[in-house]
Parts: sequence; structure tokens; C-alpha cells
Amino acid sequence: MSELVTGDAVVLGLRPARLPSRALALAIDLVVVGTGFVLVSIGLVMATAALDEAAVAAISVATFLLVLVGAPIAVETLSHGRSLGKLACGLRVVRDDGGPIRFRHALVRGAMGVVEILMTLGVVASIASLVSARGRRLGDVFAGTLVVRERVPAGRAAAVPPPPPWLVGRFAGLDLSAVPDELWLAVRQYLTRMHQLDADVGRTMAERLAGELAGWTGVPAPVGVPAAAYLAAVVNERQARDARRLFAASRAAAGGPGVTGPWGSGAPVAPVAPVAPAVPGAFGAQPGQVASMAAVRPAESGDVAAPGADGARPSTTGFAPPG
Repeated sequence: MSELVTGDAVVLGLRPARLPSRALALAIDLVVVGTGFVLVSIGLVMATAALDEAAVAAISVATFLLVLVGAPIAVETLSHGRSLGKLACGLRVVRDDGGPIRFRHALVRGAMGVVEILMTLGVVASIASLVSARGRRLGDVFAGTLVVRERVPAGRAAAVPPPPPWLVGRFAGLDLSAVPDELWLAVRQYLTRMHQLDADVGRTMAERLAGELAGWTGVPAPVGVPAAAYLAAVVNERQARDARRLFAASRAAAGGPGVTGPWGSGAPVAPVAPVAPAVPGAFGAQPGQVASMAAVRPAESGDVAAPGADGARPSTTGFAPPG
């Protein structure tokens, strides 16, 4: 996998698409667009039989630009980088930072595609893709985009580490509707790779992401909670909400009663931490931070600890439970 590194030294988990898959996706797109162009041209020939040659030539040029150039640009813009061929091959066009493309990116790619694909029968695009380390053609270079693989083997996907137990459910009332997808993507990529970063770089990145997330939610991060733990807890809350929403939708589709709690008891559903492998020291807790975490949530009588060698419960998140 080619590593894409941001300015904050965060490695993005994007898998650039190579020439064979891109060529197959392009072939599918060209077949679809070419078929549409032929059908439109036949219709225009029948409709413009009474016009002079100049008018027919002008209409032909306009049809070429609209169908072979404008249509792919519109499709990539509206689908955020997924044309029919890319959707069939599991590919997608994204920005260099991993975010979704916009109209200007699709416009530059489409304009350059006329030269390097249509006018040269794809020779220039193929050479540029072979030379580029990330398989980019000239349109991607000028637009600042990258074609990546969306469908990857499930076993290679990195899991987001669970938050500390005393933070699970603490952000149940947080409004997450305004948080953009780009920020969720950046937070997830940081959490899955924070153990690969330098300690100072990782701490700085976590604090910046936590500040941005707090700005979108309108609620500042709790005092004394490390930024990485705060990010993990908020991501866990979003996953829990998505799980409850999918479960309620499946019950409704099956004709069952609305579910407001476990087994329809009416009790609120407690957030469920995602299953993830143990990550020792995942959130970078320092020796002096464990004591400060005890002030975040006092120990409750319902807390059950599995005794270890010293009678303390082992932690899978990098934090010891509060005293």
C-alpha cells in the first residue's frame, strides 16, 4: 500500500488503484458514454436533416462536449468520484487528503481527459499512470486527486481502539449531526494509526482534531480527558448510534415493535463499545494521567473487575480503571 502522509505526519489508509483496474473502469465508462453519444447523434441527424452544414457542425460539436465531456464531469461531481465503471470496479476518485472531490476537481480531470484519453486513445494516460508512484494520470496531477480502491479485504481493515470504560456513554447527549464526513475520516485514520506516530506528533494531532470536533459539536472536550481518549469515546458514541438505528430499522422492516431498549423493555440502549484488539498504551496515558482520570468519573458500585496478579483489572485501552 502506498502511504499518503498529511502535513501533520498522519498516514492515510488509502490504497491507490493501479492501471489494470483503472483501465477496466475507463473501458466501462467509455462504452456507456459512447453508446449514449451514438444514440444522441442519430436522433440529432434525424432532427436536423433540414438544417445547413454549419448548423449541423455546431450541433455536433456541442453534442460531443456535452455527452463525452460534460456528462462524465457531472457524474463524478454528483456521485463524489464514483462513475459507473469505477463503481463496478470498486474505485473512487478522492482528493489527495482523502476527502471527496468537488466540481473543480472533476472539471480539471474531464478537461485533461479529452487530451490524454480521447485524443491520444489513452496512450498518454497509460504512460503517466505507469510512471506515477501512485498510478495517477495527468488529470489527477493537475486536479490534486487520486483514484483509490474502496473495496479491500475485510481482514486488512484496522479497527478503531475502544475508549476507556469510564468514557463509554458519557457523550450520549452530544449533537453529532453537523460533524462533516471529512473530519470523521481524519479522526478514524488517526485512531487506527496513532501508535505508529511519534508521541509529540500524535499528541498535537489529537489535540487539533479534538478542537475541531468540539467546534462542530458546540461542546468543549472535558477537562482532564486526553484528546485521543475523547476522540475514541465520540467515535464509539457515533458507532453505537448507527448500530441502534440499523437495529431499529431492521425490526421495523420485519414488522416488529419499535425498540427503545433491550428486548423492547423501554429502557434506553446503552452504548456498545466496538470489538477491537487490545492496544497497550493506545491513548498514550502518562504515569501522571491515571490519577487525573479518576476525577473524570468516580468508581461505581456496579463496576466489576476481573482480578489479575495484583488484584487490579487489566486495561485494554491503555488506561487503568479509576480507583
